[in-house]
Amino acid sequence: MSLIKKINFFLALCIYIQTFSQEKIQELDSIVINSSRINLPFNKNSRTINIITAKDIKNSAATNVADLLQQVAGVDIRRRGTGGGQSDLYIRGGGFDQTLLLIDGIKMDDAQTGHHTMNAVLPVEVIERIEIIKGPAARIFGQNAFTGAINIVTKKRLKNKVSINVEAGSFGQLNGSATLGKETENSSIIAHVGALTSDGYRNNSDYNNQNYFLKGIFNKKNQPIEVIATFFDKKFGAENFYTTNVTFNEYEETQNSLLGVSTTFKSDKFKVTPRIYWRRGQDMFLLRRDDSGFYRNFHITNKIGVETNASYSSDLGITGFGVDFSRFSIQSNNLGERARTMLNVFLEHRFKLGAFDITPGVAATYFSDFKFNAFPGIDIGVQVTNKVRVYGNVGYTFRAPTFTDLYYSDPATSGNPNLEPEKALAQEIGVKYNDNKFSGSLAIFNRDSEDLIDYIRPNTDASIFTAANIAEVSTQGIEFESGYKFKMSNYNQTITFGYTYLNDDILDQNKDLSRYSLNTLKHQFISRFTSQLFKNVRQNIIFKHAERTVGTSYNVWDASLLVDFKEFLNSSLNSHFFVPYFLILRTSLDSSPNSETVSNNANSTGEVRLFAVQNSLTLVWISFMRYSIPIKVYKPFRIKTEIFSVFISKCYESEKRSVAHPHLKKGAYTGRSSN
Repeated sequence: MSLIKKINFFLALCIYIQTFSQEKIQELDSIVINSSRINLPFNKNSRTINIITAKDIKNSAATNVADLLQQVAGVDIRRRGTGGGQSDLYIRGGGFDQTLLLIDGIKMDDAQTGHHTMNAVLPVEVIERIEIIKGPAARIFGQNAFTGAINIVTKKRLKNKVSINVEAGSFGQLNGSATLGKETENSSIIAHVGALTSDGYRNNSDYNNQNYFLKGIFNKKNQPIEVIATFFDKKFGAENFYTTNVTFNEYEETQNSLLGVSTTFKSDKFKVTPRIYWRRGQDMFLLRRDDSGFYRNFHITNKIGVETNASYSSDLGITGFGVDFSRFSIQSNNLGERARTMLNVFLEHRFKLGAFDITPGVAATYFSDFKFNAFPGIDIGVQVTNKVRVYGNVGYTFRAPTFTDLYYSDPATSGNPNLEPEKALAQEIGVKYNDNKFSGSLAIFNRDSEDLIDYIRPNTDASIFTAANIAEVSTQGIEFESGYKFKMSNYNQTITFGYTYLNDDILDQNKDLSRYSLNTLKHQFISRFTSQLFKNVRQNIIFKHAERTVGTSYNVWDASLLVDFKEFLNSSLNSHFFVPYFLILRTSLDSSPNSETVSNNANSTGEVRLFAVQNSLTLVWISFMRYSIPIKVYKPFRIKTEIFSVFISKCYESEKRSVAHPHLKKGAYTGRSSN
């Protein structure tokens, strides 16, 4: 182990010695996980679940969901580009097609490709919490929850508030948004509009993004009806996102929209939630930005879904059941016009047997192109003491091939319409501990997968890779998280630590003939120190160490400073008042050739690309400043800055490594195989 590695490991251990807050524990205990049909408090679930609350988001200084998720052990965010680029989501070593994203329980899976999963994530201003369910979740959600699922729960009200956020930074970065909350006696509305722009940290890495969000709850006095609508438009340079040719100047435009309507009927023992929703995706890719006729892919996908989830409580326990019907369709110049119909039926029952709570269940799925599949599973837990819980679960899971897997074609890539779904049997055992100051959890898991989809060629002289069910992979892992709270200067200080170990054993696979190779996070350390030394000032220091299956280890340091301005001004409407302005701060930091956030922005020939020119990184910026103004300004009013934060990120790696697209081998040419 090199000296730098030893120093970083020692720092991580020092940070680990202290962790978590009493407030955090108490808050989590009161949270009900509502992403399943049987709603259970966080501390009674027999699965490995992480919760990121609105308070966590506010204190983190993070400005997007990707920044939040990469601080969670077992979650791997691989980015191409900065805030405006593309992010892929991985949980416990699974692929980007194997993790399901939900928004308020609505499944946001895309039948074209999993590369668009993170295009649907919401702005942090409207998020109440994020539920991260690790391990196989097909029994709960159906297909695509192969290795886990993430449910983003939106806020229901903002209490008549207007929030304006401004963010500025290096490379021409300028982001702004406005969020409005309006509350009436019988309804509540939240509206958000935002824009993110940047010139880019290197050639062809610019972006111009817009996002819109609207949520309304109507008829609250009688039968509340909830409506959610989102629209995201992204335009960005995609330099070597998918290819290895340094002469290409790739460009991409994506759109993602959602419209959902739901309500809930309740009685003492019975609850049922019907929902109807529509999700639309659009993707346009140019291999050469200034020459649309050279190579162009254009896809429009639609998903229309109707579902009903219900639960019934009796002396025998709680029974959850549901039906989900959806229709996928795609119009594409490459994939053709395709359609898929899916029907899911869910059933589970939770009961007590002595000290044990047991939840067996099954999901049955019918695909019009893959017929019938069933995923049984069972969760078992026991509350040993009021502080200690032991749990285990086992279940089957699967993923149907995307339309890209089945039908994609370019000069170097061929889909395969005869593919079979990916399947796996997964097991997990774990223990959780919570008291007023300390929390900890340990989970050991295994996943035996078969029929995993890879792109192969018959020999090394062949240029075309064809999709095939060839790989069998056995994945074992250990995941540990802990936290501790202590006081300093009468203020709470918190520290968290997480570690994940993954080992993938690939069976019967010739890597020289395979395009896709597993490159999971073999070792992942995440530590976070949150301190408060003054009344209105908080600091965060985040350290992350990562070592992948392929490549050398690297480290990431993030630091943020949050200043809370309260009761900045009390005045009447006619009085003179001063509104503080936001600040633009640019600082250049030395960096080694690569970082976590740029690890997948590499030139596909193996040359590592940087945020800044040569071997420097410019990433010191004011993240945002918020102003909250009561809507009824005709009364004496208060202008208050809620949060002013400075976010500093320094990323470096101990040794130089060669990184291309996470699934592409060095020197491969694929056109648009991954999308």
